Amino acid sequence: MNLKYLKKLEYNKILEILETFAKTYIGKEKCRSLIPSNNVNYLLEQTNQAVNLIYRNGSLPLGNIPNINISIKNLESNFSLTPADLLEIASILKTSRELKEYLPFDSKNSDLLLEYFNTLYVNKLVEKELFDKILDENTIADNASSKLNSIRKAQKNLGIEIKNKLNSIVHSTTYSKFLQDNIVTIKNERYVIPVKEEYKGQIKGFVHDISSSGSTVFIEPLSVFELNNELNNLRAEEAIEISKILTELSKKLSLITYELKNNIQLIGEIDFIFAKASFSKSINGIRPEINESKYINLISARHPLIDKNKVVPIDISIGKNYSSLIITGPNTGGKTVALKTVGLLLLMAYSGLLIPASEKSSIYIFDEIFADIGDEQSIAESLSTFSAHMLNIVEITKNATENSLILLDELRFWYRSNSRKSSCN
Repeated sequence: MNLKYLKKLEYNKILEILETFAKTYIGKEKCRSLIPSNNVNYLLEQTNQAVNLIYRNGSLPLGNIPNINISIKNLESNFSLTPADLLEIASILKTSRELKEYLPFDSKNSDLLLEYFNTLYVNKLVEKELFDKILDENTIADNASSKLNSIRKAQKNLGIEIKNKLNSIVHSTTYSKFLQDNIVTIKNERYVIPVKEEYKGQIKGFVHDISSSGSTVFIEPLSVFELNNELNNLRAEEAIEISKILTELSKKLSLITYELKNNIQLIGEIDFIFAKASFSKSINGIRPEINESKYINLISARHPLIDKNKVVPIDISIGKNYSSLIITGPNTGGKTVALKTVGLLLLMAYSGLLIPASEKSSIYIFDEIFADIGDEQSIAESLSTFSAHMLNIVEITKNATENSLILLDELRFWYRSNSRKSSCN
């Protein structure tokens, strides 16, 4: 279909609405780039099956998904992923599992959707391991490994020991008068106490920081120096162990990069199909019959861009007893809307969207839909509105076939002999 005619019939506005029903970045992109197809029966039935699933099982368990393309490339290059990256992949595995569980076991009426759901890769063990070991993008769980658990327990015990020693200093009658506050704090990852500047020589230790006012120095007493060193050594061991855990998890995922990439595409395709279904459901769309006899019979057809509470349904039939139809009437009588309704509903059906009409409506799959609707004036080419219309109509007559549908609005016939103009729609 020529994009120029799609725009004349406001097909682009349908796509804008359709996109709002998609949840994923891939689904939204597919909605934006949707164009009519000749595979109409398949697409309509696919959407119809998705609509029936929504009525049966409720909304699709799908929200926005992260773009993990960079993470997959890193895995393919044998790089370790960050906790945030691993959590994103875990969310993809979770989404894939939930989508697969959404499709019922008795899915004989969903055969056109099976290929997408059944091909989804599910790995509950890896999914569980990722969520169990990574609590958030900054936190690895204690039980991610026995060694990490042991290190953190040692850290906790050592931290308690250091704070007890410092608390004994903080609360002693000998030293408390030297302190700015009776607290234990941390500077440069070492436990320290705040000492008044004028008494800094009264407590032997190392100065790690000075307050902005200069009235307080933060001193690490000698009595906890070795303990702080030991604690920092444990922190270094913790970092090494976390790196090992991330590497091991990344290696497991590097074995399934193909499956992950495939899942992303499948999720996007499922999202796209169900966006069409949700949109179709929102306009009370039906699957029209497809005939081979080159006729249109739209019953109670409604323009999808007009408020459903205000739109006036129309019946239009053409092709059985006559191949041309002229619509006449006063201005603002709905002639242009009628033309656009016919063209737009056909384009929607060709794109796999159910159409807002009554059951038993029937359509034909035209090889092209041509339209001359609206003001065609081109200032850049110095063309009048009339001339632009004529050029468009000439183009249509050159390219139309016996299997094309032509929609002409405000077609005017000029008679030079008496400068008289008559018009009909």
